[in-house]
Amino acid sequence: MRSSEYIARFLKDKGITIVFELQGGMITRLIDAIHHEKGIRIVSMHHEQGAAMAADAFGRITNKPGIALATSGPGATNLLTGIGNCYFDSVPAIFITGQVNIDEQKGELPTRQIGFQETDIVSMAKPITKGAFAIKNAIDIPAILEDAYKLSTSGRPGPVLIDVPMNIQNEEINTIDLKIYDPSPKPKSQIYTDFIEKFLIDLGSCKRPLILAGRGIRASGSIDYFREFVKKYRIPVVTSLLGFDVLPFSHKERVGFIGTYGNRWANYGLGSCDLLLVLGSRLDLRQTGSDISSFKKGKIIYHVDIDQAELNNRIKNCITLKADLLDFFIQLEKSGSCHVVPKEWIKEIEGKKQARSDIEELDDVKGINPNIFIHRLSKASNRARAFIADVGNNQMWCSQSLELSLNQLFLTSGGMGAMGYALPAAIGASITMGNVPVVAISGDGGFQINIQELQTIRRNNLPIKMVILNNHCLGMIRQFQDSYFESCYQSTVWGYDSPDFSKVALAYGIESFSVDKPEEIETGIHKLWENPARPFLLEVSINIYTNVSPKIMFGNPINKMEPLVD
Repeated sequence: MRSSEYIARFLKDKGITIVFELQGGMITRLIDAIHHEKGIRIVSMHHEQGAAMAADAFGRITNKPGIALATSGPGATNLLTGIGNCYFDSVPAIFITGQVNIDEQKGELPTRQIGFQETDIVSMAKPITKGAFAIKNAIDIPAILEDAYKLSTSGRPGPVLIDVPMNIQNEEINTIDLKIYDPSPKPKSQIYTDFIEKFLIDLGSCKRPLILAGRGIRASGSIDYFREFVKKYRIPVVTSLLGFDVLPFSHKERVGFIGTYGNRWANYGLGSCDLLLVLGSRLDLRQTGSDISSFKKGKIIYHVDIDQAELNNRIKNCITLKADLLDFFIQLEKSGSCHVVPKEWIKEIEGKKQARSDIEELDDVKGINPNIFIHRLSKASNRARAFIADVGNNQMWCSQSLELSLNQLFLTSGGMGAMGYALPAAIGASITMGNVPVVAISGDGGFQINIQELQTIRRNNLPIKMVILNNHCLGMIRQFQDSYFESCYQSTVWGYDSPDFSKVALAYGIESFSVDKPEEIETGIHKLWENPARPFLLEVSINIYTNVSPKIMFGNPINKMEPLVD
């Protein structure tokens, strides 16, 4: 068979059911082969960044590699933001790019380019991939594909890139002569007895235990084990941005979201606990604040992660364990130990929440309170299988106030912080789960970055419920300018605007509605879900000076958030 046919067959044999792409000259053979292979849905996007972010959603949901294809030159470079997104957020993905024929490549010559659109995408992608491969011979394809798949999904997951020249795509591979690729067996589970015993001893003597849950729990496929662990030990749980959906909103042990814009009471718990168990989370600046000594004070920190580089990185002298969380939970489950968390600690955290809830943080806001809106949207969106948040103020309002049910997912761009993520990722999420309803929440700035994917939604008739929290500016940076640049609003308010989104939706054949006043919220949400099987765009007008509150100002401890309150 031809190399392109082999690649198509490989993807199908690995259980890949969807690929995302934007057609181009150097991948026509690959897309044609996938089309004729049957059994794989080809989703054509309108920008390669959109294809990469849709594949990102597939990877987050299935823990199999999301697949995106792009042509050489600008097609390949347009993937890079999506590739970086997968790399920083530990998402398995394989990106396949077409390349000019071998005899059109400059090789070691000093000239900049020989073939039209010839671009060394492998060198560009290496810093943000687990591996980047330039195919030079067709016979190498089977082994490289297997390596790429294993690399993408093993250890800490991430993206891999494979660059395939056009002439090699058309070369025959003699399957009789192929060496059977024998991937190395999965490493045997390590024994973590000492770590677990020490943790349980300290847990038994502490008064204020807490768990910080990150994306590593879902990435390791251990979400059910984690929930059983929490059920057994009843330790309060705070979550990182990417670990937001490990527990439903109503779970008794769920405290809230932590970090720079976290729930005030969750940050209080993180700052005040005497024992912290960190599971699959990085302890980065946004989670701990810049005052490291204050963060560490008075607590023992246990940290479990698959990536050795994340252990004792910023926060030193933790008791660490490099482990697959699935193995860790299985062994912990066998410990037979149990522990009763002091009721005073639970009441203390709950008291902080009752003293100042998330909807009270913006009690003087003019017009629509975004935290209140997010709560009401959540309650009305039980048919949604996932919420996908863009980057900006909308992301933080979602993280502060979304009420997820047991089986609802939360997807967003974390480490990369890529505006424009929500729309294409919602496409990937909806299609991956069988064209199901999902809610995509964006700001007016982020929505415009990949607005072209409205056509993908319309063409595929995807039941994506799009919510634009339109604060008529780039709100998070505008708030930053208030704090540090004397309210000089260059390029956030001055020199910035957005279109009439209802008219834009109409141009794409999508129904819409605009909400300008608090009393219109219920009508807007009702229209959003009036026909669950159809796409709909709801624009919600937020006052331009509405901030995200509370916020840790740089240099302050994690539990000292502004505005300051008693």
